[in-house]
Amino acid sequence: MSAITFRTERPISPIQGGSFAAAEPAGASATRVSHYPSLTTTVPKEFVHRASIAEVLLTDWRRQDSRHFTVTAQWPRGHSFFTSVQNCHDPLMVAETFRQAGVLLAHTELGVPLGHQLLVRDLGVHVEPEHLGVGGVPASVELEMTCTNVKQRGGVLAECRYDAVIRRDGDFVGTAYGTVTCMAPNTYKRVRSLHGPEAGSAPLALTAPVAPQLVGRSSPKDVVLSPTEEPDQWRLRVDRSHPILFDHPLDHVPGMLLLEAARQSTSATLGHASLPLRIESEFERYVELDAPCLIETSRIPGAGPAGEDSVVVTARQADEPAFRCTVALDTPAP
Repeated sequence: MSAITFRTERPISPIQGGSFAAAEPAGASATRVSHYPSLTTTVPKEFVHRASIAEVLLTDWRRQDSRHFTVTAQWPRGHSFFTSVQNCHDPLMVAETFRQAGVLLAHTELGVPLGHQLLVRDLGVHVEPEHLGVGGVPASVELEMTCTNVKQRGGVLAECRYDAVIRRDGDFVGTAYGTVTCMAPNTYKRVRSLHGPEAGSAPLALTAPVAPQLVGRSSPKDVVLSPTEEPDQWRLRVDRSHPILFDHPLDHVPGMLLLEAARQSTSATLGHASLPLRIESEFERYVELDAPCLIETSRIPGAGPAGEDSVVVTARQADEPAFRCTVALDTPAP
């Protein structure tokens, strides 16, 4: 494993980089910077594979040792897509924060060059609602990240597993885990050569959504399921104009859309949209944009650790499973 390959400078006072810097006497900028020891900014959007700065949730990171890192983040009180559930921050925003943390560390600490693809093989999130509530200010959180099972190919990271303990103001929020693989641009282009516009394939037309209230949503724009004639089965609805799920153009269905489909189909199966307490997923193959994908659910009564109902969700494309996920929702209030 390589040591730190590159790292951005810490936030610089606007006075240093502003138009007045040259007019100040020597040492003045350093004096002024010391007056602002806690300035906060987000990490560069390129480090978390986001096009929109507004969608970057991470604020900083630091190395503890070669396998342990601390990543800090901020969750807004309101988000256009990761909306609050039972006055709690959305656990899918927890999943997105963890995803961003893994990408950040791959680029800044594990030697993965920008431009390489980072692909998620599995991802799980467990949360405790007690410290997940939306408060009077944005939530500041820390992810204690551990990197294990590191595999390299040609001196570059090929695969690793992340585990995280998530805390808010020192209080335990939950845990997360995930395995990522790394692919060089030329390799990715070769693997994906039969898909996307360059291969002559065209995405399918956007299908109609199910009623938003059936899946815990208020806007049809955020619904990722379309009805079918079969019970506990939906067609995946892929809106490539969605500003969050498709923050930038992709040649396949993004993982966060599949996780949202798992949450929405679980809500429809159980008949309520309570807080997800546990999400455990496996990404088996790419879900393509040019072929229908079916979302199927199977209910497992009382299977959760607290006796809550769980649902197994499977995404199938061309009669092959592409994604599996188990979702456990909190017991609805009487």
